[in-house]
Amino acid sequence: MEVIIRPTANAAARLVARLIANELAAHPMLVLGLATGRTMERVYRLLVEIHETEDLDFSSCRTFNLDEYVGLAPDDPHSYRHYMDEHLFNRVNIDRRNTHLPNGLARDLDAECRAYEAGIRAAGGIDVQVLGLGRTGHKGFNEPLSALRSRTRVKALTRATIEQNAVLFGRPDLVPSRAITMGVGTIMDSRRVLLLATGAEKASIIATAVEGPITAMISATSGGTR
Repeated sequence: MEVIIRPTANAAARLVARLIANELAAHPMLVLGLATGRTMERVYRLLVEIHETEDLDFSSCRTFNLDEYVGLAPDDPHSYRHYMDEHLFNRVNIDRRNTHLPNGLARDLDAECRAYEAGIRAAGGIDVQVLGLGRTGHKGFNEPLSALRSRTRVKALTRATIEQNAVLFGRPDLVPSRAITMGVGTIMDSRRVLLLATGAEKASIIATAVEGPITAMISATSGGTR
């Protein structure tokens, strides 16, 4: 694990965007694992900027997102598919057929989770996985007590996560109570992991993730940037 500190949130996001851009330029068929959230918005804005100013080519890369809410249609403004379209996919030359998110409307959610894992394997695995960090130290929706070898599955969201995400939905009771998420094991199978966390409110959980013991209570302790 390598910990890199930058003086501002913008500088940190710029570093992550540049690392992704360099990997993509060197390996056009890169398999990217992507995350959502306000921290990631800066990264995607910068990737779009690099695409426009340096002709960064997304046409052959493939993407797999960490998670999606159960019960939300892809065109729902609160879905992560909609988020990715708005912040990245509609703004670069990516082939939409190569962009993958779990289907939160799947009739058989367990089968959807197995299919998502199979899709990642068929793509040769994830080359670069980008992560944010929840305030409880979770990666994706791997809430406390998520097994460190867990695979893609349906998770019930904790009250803390629902309340944190309520700002996007208006009030807590409108936040879906479940989501499909890559497992901790799925994430850590990636060849390279970039975890971006900013803001004073996350200082304590960052310290725990970096310096504390590995524990299923905090999925970020299983590994960060490397």
